[in-house]
Amino acid sequence: MTIKHAIIACHPEEDSFVMSMARRYAEAVEGRRQEVALRDLYRIDFDPVLRAPERHGSVCEDVAAELALIGEADVFVLVYPIWFGAPPAMLKGYVDRVFGAGRVLGEDESGHGESILAGKRLVTLTSSASMRSWLEEHGVLMSVQNLFDRYLKEVFGLAGTERHHFDGIAPGTPEREIRANLAEVEQAAREAMSHFVFDRPRASR
Repeated sequence: MTIKHAIIACHPEEDSFVMSMARRYAEAVEGRRQEVALRDLYRIDFDPVLRAPERHGSVCEDVAAELALIGEADVFVLVYPIWFGAPPAMLKGYVDRVFGAGRVLGEDESGHGESILAGKRLVTLTSSASMRSWLEEHGVLMSVQNLFDRYLKEVFGLAGTERHHFDGIAPGTPEREIRANLAEVEQAAREAMSHFVFDRPRASR
């Protein structure tokens, strides 16, 4: 049983911790002979601007090409930093244009049968320079989780979501902490894969 993971990573610096998380997750699942589509939004120069025709159900050529690459994924992995209390604008544009492709303005939000996310799993890996205690005190983590986990689950029909946040990531963060965090990313990948291992039908005897 081959499982496909679509990793959507968003950070302008290729050597950032965010991109290191994306690569570590990819290595972990490829090591188990599972398929990966890594979409590095800055390096592919993704256009995040949603245009009027798309709000009425039209799918642009670049989005159609993106759907062809990720549409058969079983697990979607969002990897991004939290900036000013929210995900980067480019990632929000990806959600608008790709995850929301084909949806019509005013469409009943209970009808998610056509979504590429329907029945799939979502894994989210985020980082911040701010510490978790500060983010929680100011409601940032709960706000992001409501918008990018619970909302996506309800509107697009996800089967389940998992979130892993790494705080205190800034220039000068000790290398040992970075290594420990990336080990947690690898564990998150193993947990994502375990859903399919345990859900796999048993062979008849």
